[in-house]
Amino acid sequence: MKNFIKGKFSRSIYENESGYRIGIFKVYDTSDETLSDYVGKSITFTGYFHELNMTDTYLFYGKKIVHTKYGEQFQVENYERCKPEEKDSIVEFLTSGLFKGIGEKKAKSIVNVLGKDTLNIILRNPDNLILIPGITKKNIEVLHNQLKEYESSYETIIYLSDIGFSNKDSMIIYNYYKKKTKDILEENIYQIIDDILDMNFKKVDTIALKRGINPLSPIRIQAALLYIMQEVSNTYGHAYYYKEELSKLLPRVLGTSVSDDVLDDLFIEMENDSKIVIKEDRYYLKEMYDDECFIVKRFRLLNNNKGENAKNVFETINDLESFFSIKYNLNQRDAIYKSYIKDFLIITGGPGTGKTTIMNGVLELYRQMKKLSYEKLQDKVALLAPTGRAAKRLSEATHFPASTIHRFLKWQKEQNRFQVNQYNKSKVEFVIVDEASMIDTHLMASLLRGISSNCKIVLVGDDHQLPSVGPGQVLKDVIESGKLEMVELTELYRQKENSNIISLAYDIRHQTLHKDIFNIFDDLTFIECKDLDVIQNICEICTTYKDYDYKKIQILAPMYKGINGIDLINRNVKSIFNPKDSSKKELLIGDVDFLEDDKVIQLTNMPDENVYNGDIGLIERIEGGSKKEVHIDFDGNRVKYTPSNFSNFRLAYSISIHKSQGSEFDIVILPIVKGYRKMLYQKLIYTAVTRAKQKLYIIGEYDALDIAIHNTSDDVRRTTIMEYLISGIK
Repeated sequence: MKNFIKGKFSRSIYENESGYRIGIFKVYDTSDETLSDYVGKSITFTGYFHELNMTDTYLFYGKKIVHTKYGEQFQVENYERCKPEEKDSIVEFLTSGLFKGIGEKKAKSIVNVLGKDTLNIILRNPDNLILIPGITKKNIEVLHNQLKEYESSYETIIYLSDIGFSNKDSMIIYNYYKKKTKDILEENIYQIIDDILDMNFKKVDTIALKRGINPLSPIRIQAALLYIMQEVSNTYGHAYYYKEELSKLLPRVLGTSVSDDVLDDLFIEMENDSKIVIKEDRYYLKEMYDDECFIVKRFRLLNNNKGENAKNVFETINDLESFFSIKYNLNQRDAIYKSYIKDFLIITGGPGTGKTTIMNGVLELYRQMKKLSYEKLQDKVALLAPTGRAAKRLSEATHFPASTIHRFLKWQKEQNRFQVNQYNKSKVEFVIVDEASMIDTHLMASLLRGISSNCKIVLVGDDHQLPSVGPGQVLKDVIESGKLEMVELTELYRQKENSNIISLAYDIRHQTLHKDIFNIFDDLTFIECKDLDVIQNICEICTTYKDYDYKKIQILAPMYKGINGIDLINRNVKSIFNPKDSSKKELLIGDVDFLEDDKVIQLTNMPDENVYNGDIGLIERIEGGSKKEVHIDFDGNRVKYTPSNFSNFRLAYSISIHKSQGSEFDIVILPIVKGYRKMLYQKLIYTAVTRAKQKLYIIGEYDALDIAIHNTSDDVRRTTIMEYLISGIK
């Protein structure tokens, strides 16, 4: 039996539309000995509820947790309302405000006549109230109807639980549909997938099949098609699909085949219902099609705008050279100039071409031309990046506040939506976005909807790096269209004498591999070895840097599993950088021993703690025993973790190349072997190489590196932004 606390709801601290609530609960009794000190006192609780009032007594079932910021809480997994049984409790309930027109005098009269079974008697036969003095026909109607509604909400939640939904899902569903819940589920249970976040097809379909739905029901087939389209998008990054591939995947999801005629009719119906868009032989999810079209229209509008007056711009750029003690080349001057006179601009270039230098110039030119103070500049300009680490690096490089796009748009995690949107736009006048290759189609469209139609935009990025995790390839599409204003930076500035890292990066871009580039100078080393010897070589290199700041040295690998996977590399090198010591506490989490001073990486966004996916920190302190806490220092931001969120971090001596995007390290160690198989492709290796600032060690097989450089198959994403920019939206 689950532990419970019994008592009364005191007040809410936070609640949202889905029914998630944080509040204060006065504890009368508990089955959990560790909570015995709370009896007669209050505890903070969290969970999903359809309603709570301060009159009823409740049983909350769940467990005690320790929040990293707010301390001990009771996490409610399900709950039940205790019906009033004593006469005084029933009087209190009837006068709680739920029943309009029923005061204390009338309530006492009712209870005196009907006794302890008052509520059930009213529900069964409200006519029993007729003979009670002072009770009107209106009172009887209100009492009966409100009690029925009060009871039916619980019955509906029990119904949802009985058919297979978890307590949390039941609460969310009921809070969304209220009285209509049963009718909607009876009519089309799959509708909840469209309406409610986190209700996925597999979960709902399992329940629908148990309830006896026809496996070939049109509503089931449509829901399966939408699910397949979303999965294909998320897996391969495509914006559209072909009928043949959808019909091929459909039987795997449904467990049965569907005729072409039925499928054609359903596709037409789905298009009429604005669920999909069909253009010739291309099938789009409606949201994806709308996002692509919106991006194209906005970019074209901005690109065709007249822009700013060019008077005195060149003179001011000359002044910037003195201001920054720098001499711009022609490309750089052109980029800074166009960033001001144009309303839309792409600045692209590989590593070492001075993209950060340009952004400093762009910001200062805008400030001086607009005659703004540095404080006022922050109101007018938004400097953005896709990830927390990229935003932090950008802010450090420009000495100007930078933010993630999600934070700028005020992302609400619970509802998965942005508070800054087409109905509540930001008032900034100029947006500069770095690492633009990482921005997917939906995020770019959301950003454009959240700013005014005449807000200037500069996109900065390298389209040869990894594309966005989400569907689309916006930067690549707009660059390859050739239809929008763009400046490509080509002259290398970070290329020092006797340096070959950037030369290797440019060779990778051009799909060439010159062996003689390696092992000439200290910055670029290739250690050739077999699969089984890779980790030994990594350990030998790490040993030479054991006293180096190990936040500045990073091992990057394409895969987590296998003999040269991230997990095994971490196990082998952690003792080199952070050997066990009697003065350091340790804690076993899963099958990994974490030690104070271990290097770790954050795996999820925790906006309340200002820590984001990809942030790297050091374990500052570990508390063992029954308390079990891990305190991690993320560059001065200290975050406490408890068992409920230990899964949010992992060792980071070695991390994935994807997680490294947007970051730079003094020293990078990169294993490349044929055992990585499908993870050997050009953009992945290019991204890894361009993370190294001073030294790059590549360990493994030349053939594997050659395979990766020439493999561009993983880059093929089906999108139409480029096509629509060239030939117009069809």
